[in-house]
Amino acid sequence: MESVEIVEADLNRKDHREAVVDLIDAYAMDPMGNGGPLPGDVKEALIPGLKKHPTTLIFLAYVNGEARGIAVCFIGFSTFAARPLVNIHDLAVLPGHRGSGVGRLLLAGVERKAREMGCCKVTLEVLENNRRALKVYAAAGFARATYTEEAGGALFFAKKL
Repeated sequence: MESVEIVEADLNRKDHREAVVDLIDAYAMDPMGNGGPLPGDVKEALIPGLKKHPTTLIFLAYVNGEARGIAVCFIGFSTFAARPLVNIHDLAVLPGHRGSGVGRLLLAGVERKAREMGCCKVTLEVLENNRRALKVYAAAGFARATYTEEAGGALFFAKKL
């Protein structure tokens, strides 16, 4: 069994900054990501943008000392619970390490931090055809958000600007 360590990223550390850019770039190339690499200007702006954003929370998964997975999260607020929440914006594991429990450990790290912060929930979005991720999320206790039966399940929408 390989040694897996989940750490909260410190964007003042060069190795963590490099890991974040490399892992997000790898995720972007995946068909379940963006289907292509990050443009150079995005790579350059990523760390400064994350550092500037006031609610950034990032976890890195190291397998035998090498960064192999990432959870990029942002802290939000639930008006219905009057408590914070953590939204997992990106969760990715490098292809050669999928199925080894790295994603499950990242989710557990996010949940642990959310509980420490007094959050009411952890949220995420997933592509409907990302069957592998859907299985990991279901095994970790995630389900489609439903607040009242008559309202139905929540849907996620976007409008590009």
